[in-house]
Amino acid sequence: MSKSVARVETAAKAAGLDITVQRMPDSTRTAQEAAAACGCAVAQIVKSMIFEGQNSGTLKLLLVSGDRTVDLDQAALHLGEPLSRADPKRVRSETGFAIGGVAPIGHLSMRDCWMDAALLSQETVWAAAGAPNAVFCVVPDALRRASQAQVLDFDRASGD
Repeated sequence: MSKSVARVETAAKAAGLDITVQRMPDSTRTAQEAAAACGCAVAQIVKSMIFEGQNSGTLKLLLVSGDRTVDLDQAALHLGEPLSRADPKRVRSETGFAIGGVAPIGHLSMRDCWMDAALLSQETVWAAAGAPNAVFCVVPDALRRASQAQVLDFDRASGD
């Protein structure tokens, strides 16, 4: 088992989440791939997206429904500064996860987190578990509590 997957399992246990990490035979790097592998709707996939605040330089974690995209203008209004995509090398060094396997919990250091309100309407959701083919299923409100996320409505359907 990889260190990053073990870190997700440890963080889940510390947060009181009872999860089982599943290794899929194929990649779950995209929301569509993950939904196909998990046998669920794309809307049940949690995209853990890391952005950088353009003024503060701090990394921000957005947990977004797989069928939605982030409206950066709207997000900037709620987060208090414009956002840009974070550099993948910085994401790896500061979170411990590579792009495509960023988990919503288990980061090397705590960071501000926001969760898409659309995820809370799902009975269960699937999130990355620290590797491009590792996932776990969880009740969305339990994930919100474990990630200490604030809820936002990203309100933009994905065109993917």
